[in-house]
Amino acid sequence: MKFAETVYRLAIALWAGGNAIFTLMLTPILFKTESRDIAGRIVGNLFPGYFRWGMACGVIALVCRLLGRGFGQKAPLVLIVVMLLVTSFQAFYVEPKAAALKQQIGSFETTTKDHPLRKEFSKLHGVSAICNLVVLAGGVVLVVLP
Repeated sequence: MKFAETVYRLAIALWAGGNAIFTLMLTPILFKTESRDIAGRIVGNLFPGYFRWGMACGVIALVCRLLGRGFGQKAPLVLIVVMLLVTSFQAFYVEPKAAALKQQIGSFETTTKDHPLRKEFSKLHGVSAICNLVVLAGGVVLVVLP
């Protein structure tokens, strides 16, 4: 199905492109131009929609791939499922836990970096960053795969 293949490619491009813009452009600009607390609040407010966007694009891509090519090539299907699992992990575990920690911390500008809550938040942030890079890399691979 030509239509399914086109929608598949579009969904992957929008997922990977959205990830790239958010991770590599928007977030760094916010943290460079705003105070730590304001930038963190803005990014935190954007996260739920960002993850829903990724999951929606992923589900659409998976369905279209199955409609267009079935189970012929397994690697793209496995990669999409992995990307969806990673995005879901971020949406349903990492982000809520990080948001709760941010509430407890209050201000990152006045709370020292060695504070136990800040250390826990930093670990979660690291996990989230790795997850974003995994999804971005997977998206790039899917864009170039036939």
